[in-house]
Amino acid sequence: MTKTLDAKLARIHAGKYTPKDFIIADAKDGDMGFGTTCPGPVRGSDKLKTKAQYLDAMTQMTKSGLVDIMLMSTSSAEALHEKKLFGKSKVTPAVRLNDTTDIWSQRGGSYKADFSQPFRTARPEKAKKVADLGLYSVTFSNDVDADLWSLENYRLFREEATKAKMRHFLEVFNPAMDIGVSAKELGHYINDSIVRCLAGVMSAEQPVFLKMQYNGAAAMEELANYDPKHLVVGILGGARGTTRDTFELISQAEKNGARVALFGRKINFAEAPLELVRLMRMVIERLISPGEAVKIYHGHLIKNRIHPDREIADDMEITDPVLKA
Repeated sequence: MTKTLDAKLARIHAGKYTPKDFIIADAKDGDMGFGTTCPGPVRGSDKLKTKAQYLDAMTQMTKSGLVDIMLMSTSSAEALHEKKLFGKSKVTPAVRLNDTTDIWSQRGGSYKADFSQPFRTARPEKAKKVADLGLYSVTFSNDVDADLWSLENYRLFREEATKAKMRHFLEVFNPAMDIGVSAKELGHYINDSIVRCLAGVMSAEQPVFLKMQYNGAAAMEELANYDPKHLVVGILGGARGTTRDTFELISQAEKNGARVALFGRKINFAEAPLELVRLMRMVIERLISPGEAVKIYHGHLIKNRIHPDREIADDMEITDPVLKA
């Protein structure tokens, strides 16, 4: 069965992209960074959801067909592979293949105060049994030793992934600490770092697409226009924010050249995740505006007697400074 991801990528590479070809991934690999808290709280209580509930959310989203990719930890992917969830589905299973120290977010931890260190729990040759697409992440630190170490590990990873015949996409985080680059220059520094990093990589080892933070219209447009048929740019969701933030982010990024969105907390912590993603697609296809999407979303919550986390006036606010700009 042809997966929607592969069909959409083929049209993007052929220069035939339309908003219907925008790729959405549900990023439910949070256990690789947050541990026990990754599934989120049980609504209306102070308890946390369980791994079983996290897997149920992945199953529901996959069966809905609203997303193109389901990104998971390898342990989650193995559990759902055993249930044959993806066998007849058009959704592509993907797994996180490394867990650098800057995603370690345990309660009480302080790992993000230091430069990102490369680390891999998952092994491509084992992961290939449950998915043929994996995520590899790097963070550029403007530090020679730290960046050399990260890039060397990325090179070694590509060798293993190629040997295992496993595709990957590259996630590039904004650094969590001050690296001596001004906020105005950071997006361009990251763009230059990405292109420089991949310039020596031949097509057989190139990432299928990028996943990165949205650093504003100018930076996104610059990178997306650099080599649009080969370098497919995607965005990550980051913190949950308001529902308006979610719709604004995907709208602004797509208009400035992004072709993929990989949202974790924005989807997982939503009151109605399936409705949120359905409306994301309508916003991308310009059927409704981000503001209209928020109103429809709250109408859905009222109709289904779901108590909203915010009143609609508050949820209509744009709180991300980058989106306000």
